[in-house]
Amino acid sequence: MASTLHEPPQIDLNDVLGAGNGGSINIPTDGGLRSVLHHSPAPSSSAIWVAMFAISMMFAAFTSALIVRKGSSMDWESFALPSILYFNTFLLLVSSVTLEVARRRVDAFMRGARSAAQRPTSWLYVTLALGLLFVIGQYVAWQQLRAQGMYLATNPSSSFFYVLTAAHALHVLGGLGGLIYITYKLSKLTLRRNTMVATARYWHFMGALWVYLMLLLWFKL
Repeated sequence: MASTLHEPPQIDLNDVLGAGNGGSINIPTDGGLRSVLHHSPAPSSSAIWVAMFAISMMFAAFTSALIVRKGSSMDWESFALPSILYFNTFLLLVSSVTLEVARRRVDAFMRGARSAAQRPTSWLYVTLALGLLFVIGQYVAWQQLRAQGMYLATNPSSSFFYVLTAAHALHVLGGLGGLIYITYKLSKLTLRRNTMVATARYWHFMGALWVYLMLLLWFKL
């Protein structure tokens, strides 16, 4: 018995993806890199939220340990915070402002508004410089504390100071790495909006966390 072979049905990709901007996926027709980046998928913030939650839990544990240790200790010695910490706080807060300006200008650049953002990387460089100055300032603060005769093992209070500030500085260095990464991707015109948003969100979180630590150290040390 002979069998009849039928040609496979032809599938029109325009019916699946949508032609131009009329389809459900909304792929641009001009083929421009900035247009593709502009139409990239919405930011997926799950990973950055998980990271910030884990960091928050870590510092919450440090806070609990500090409060319990101070309340049950007879050898707790209070000391004045190094004065440079207040300047460092100012630097980190200003860096959040400059990064937000950078984020908006980069977004305008991705949309093709060159007149609104002639040099979108300038504010990223400013943020990088401020963040680096903050880390250097933290080192100066440790030197100032050492000049007072307060070392890591001198007293439980100084131990908590070094641990809390060093842990925060390490996370700031991670944020600086993220800023360097997005600056590089922007120079190659391959930066995606979700990467920029996630990095900015993490950096702002570092600023808020530092303000919390400053209040904690000021009241408890």
